[in-house]
Amino acid sequence: MPTNRVPLEEVLLPDEHRGIEEFCMKRVGATGLSDLAAFLHGEFSVRIELDQDIVAGYATDQSNLPGHAVGLARPESERECAVILCALSASGIPVTVSAGRTNLTGSATPEGGIVLSLERMHVPEIEVDRQAKTVTSPVGIILEDMRRLVLERSAGRLFFPVDPTSRCDAMVGGALSCNASGFTPGEAGAMRPWVRNLRIITPGGFLVRAERGQYVSRDGIFLFTRGTREKPVPVPRYARPAIKNASGPYSSPDGTMDLVDLMVGSEGVFALITGCCLALSERPEEYLDLFVSLSGEQDALLLLHHLRDDLPRRFSALSACEYFGPHCREFMDHEHRFFRADHQVGVYLQVALAGKTLDEGAGEWLKIMADAPYSIDENAVMVLLTDRDRAIFFEARHSLPANSLELVKKRGTHTIMTDTVVPPPCFEPFLVFAHDLLRSSGLDHLVFGHLGDCHLHFMIMPGKEQMDSALSVYDRIVEKSAELGGVYSGEHGTGKRKRGDFLKCYGGKAAEQILLTKSALDPNLILNPGNVVVP
Repeated sequence: MPTNRVPLEEVLLPDEHRGIEEFCMKRVGATGLSDLAAFLHGEFSVRIELDQDIVAGYATDQSNLPGHAVGLARPESERECAVILCALSASGIPVTVSAGRTNLTGSATPEGGIVLSLERMHVPEIEVDRQAKTVTSPVGIILEDMRRLVLERSAGRLFFPVDPTSRCDAMVGGALSCNASGFTPGEAGAMRPWVRNLRIITPGGFLVRAERGQYVSRDGIFLFTRGTREKPVPVPRYARPAIKNASGPYSSPDGTMDLVDLMVGSEGVFALITGCCLALSERPEEYLDLFVSLSGEQDALLLLHHLRDDLPRRFSALSACEYFGPHCREFMDHEHRFFRADHQVGVYLQVALAGKTLDEGAGEWLKIMADAPYSIDENAVMVLLTDRDRAIFFEARHSLPANSLELVKKRGTHTIMTDTVVPPPCFEPFLVFAHDLLRSSGLDHLVFGHLGDCHLHFMIMPGKEQMDSALSVYDRIVEKSAELGGVYSGEHGTGKRKRGDFLKCYGGKAAEQILLTKSALDPNLILNPGNVVVP
C-alpha cells in the first residue's frame, strides 16, 4: 500500500553528522571555506577543490550564461555526497549540481558557492534485468553509453528509448533532473514515465530510496520521517498542461503525487539524485526511416493532420516525427541529398516495424504518402535504407544548430532559441503568430523540431544591434504559448535562464508553492538556488 511517510536513512553515523554540524556552527558563510575544505579532507577524505583555474572550468554550461564559484567538489559515492551536502547546508553555502553541462538553460551555471560535479559518480556498473526489463544505472554515466550498454547486455533485445539530441554528452542524472526528451512523440519520449525508482540524498545528507508507487502524497503532503520526528513537505498544486512538458517541477492540483514524479524534472532544487532504475522497452527488429521533402510548411501541417487525425494507429507507431522548416536547408550539410528542387521544408519519420520486412514497411508508408490529402511525389520521399544513408542524415541534422552557431559567433552574438509546446488545436495559430512576428522583426531565424508534439524551436540568430529585439520576440512567443494553454519548455528544462518564463506560464503563486516545497526539504535554500524560481 502506498504511504505518504518517507523515511530518511542514515548515510553518516550520528556522531559524524553532529561533528560536521558543530564544526560548521563555528563559521559563517564561505569566508571559512578553506578551513571547511581542510576539515572534510582530514575527517572524511572528501576533497573540495579551491584552485580557481580548475573551478572556472565548471562555471558555465552550454547556455553560455556567465557563472562563478569559489570551490568544486567531485564526489565518487553517496557517502561523499552526504558529507558535502550536510556540511554545506549547515554552513549555508550554496551548491550547484553539475553533470554533463549540456544544459541550455543555465541549470548547471553556479551563481557563487560550490559546484558539485557528478562526473566521477559512475563507479557502479549498470545492471540490466532482462526479465523485469529494467536497468539500474548510476547518474554519472553518459546517457548514450548507458543506452549502448543496455543493448549489449540484453543481446540487442532491449533498449532505453529516450534519446535527446545531447545523449552523447548529457549524463543520466542531468536528463532526469530536467525530464529530458528526444525524438519519440508523446509521453513515452521523456524520462519521467520510464523511472521505476530513485536514490536521492537530501540537502541534510540523508538517503531516500523511492520506488514508484511506494510514496504517494496525501492531501498534498509528504511526511519525511527520522526516528520520532516528522517533517511535512507540501507538493506543488498549480495546474499543469497535459502536453509534452519540461517546464519545472511536477505538480498535482488534487494534491496526489508520486515522490518519483516530484523529483524527476525538478532541476535539482529539492534533492540530489544519486541513482535510478529505469524501465526498458523491447527493441524493434527493424526501423523504417523516411525523409519527406515538401514545398512549404502548409504541406507539412497537412501531413501531420493526415497522420494524427486520419491514421492515429499509424501515428502512434512513429518513433520520430521531426520537422525542418523554412531556411533550415541553408544551414544543413548534405541538404541536396534530402530536399527536392525548390522545396523549402522536410519531415523525417521513423517507424518501428513489427513483423514486417523493410520492403513491406516502405511499401505501406509510400502508399500512405500517396493517399495524403495533397500530392506527394514518390521521388520526394527518401527511404534511408543503409547505415550510411542514416549516418549522413544525422550528420545533416546535427549540422543545423552547429552551422547556425558559427554564424552568430561571427556576428559576435549568440543564438536565442524557443522551446515552446502548445496544444494541437492551437498549433497552427501559434505558428502564424510566431512567423508574422519574426518576419516583421527582420531577424534571421530557423524553425525545426518535434512536429509530432507540436513542439518546434524558433532559433533566432541576431546581429549585435538586434539583441534587444530578439529577446523581445522570444518573450512574446513565450507569452503567446502561455495564452494558448502551452508551456515554454518541452525538453530543455527550466534553469536560471527560464525562471522568468516560469512566471509567465504559471504565475507567482506557483513559484511560491515550489519555494514552500523546497524550504521544507532544503531549509537553508542551498541546493541549486536560482533554478526555476528565485528564493
